[in-house]
Amino acid sequence: MKSNDKVLIIVAILGGILALIVIVGFVGQGNVRHVTIFWQEKVEQTVIFEDIDGYTQIRSIKGVGGEPNPTLLSRTSFAYILTVINNGTTNHRLYIDGFNVQTDLLEPGEQDTITIYPDKEGEFTYSDKRQDKVPLGKIKIISVVPSDGFQGIWRDLI
Repeated sequence: MKSNDKVLIIVAILGGILALIVIVGFVGQGNVRHVTIFWQEKVEQTVIFEDIDGYTQIRSIKGVGGEPNPTLLSRTSFAYILTVINNGTTNHRLYIDGFNVQTDLLEPGEQDTITIYPDKEGEFTYSDKRQDKVPLGKIKIISVVPSDGFQGIWRDLI
């Protein structure tokens, strides 16, 4: 075997090892997947209107505590899906200030769904808007930041 052949074999082996390292690093970063790993992020909650002793209340049945007129909670950059059911004895319409969205006028037994895409933090009032707005509670929109960001494969190994 000539010395040029030996150098060529060593260069080929080192090139193969380097290519393997690059491929493992690229795949390890999550750049190659057979399925999409990003699902639509959403927050889903369901509330009901109730008429108790002549007063209108909202109660939660999915996604929030069950106390009357709860503080609803969602995140920025997530779809917020709120289903509203009228279990009361009169018509109701839920209105959320700041987003200017409302349900249809709900007769007893009917339901409607509101979808909003919050892009800012804040506290907003939700109301029963039949003839005038009667404030019932608040909805809080918050930003959630991961406690530790991904720094790359090499920093995570160190």
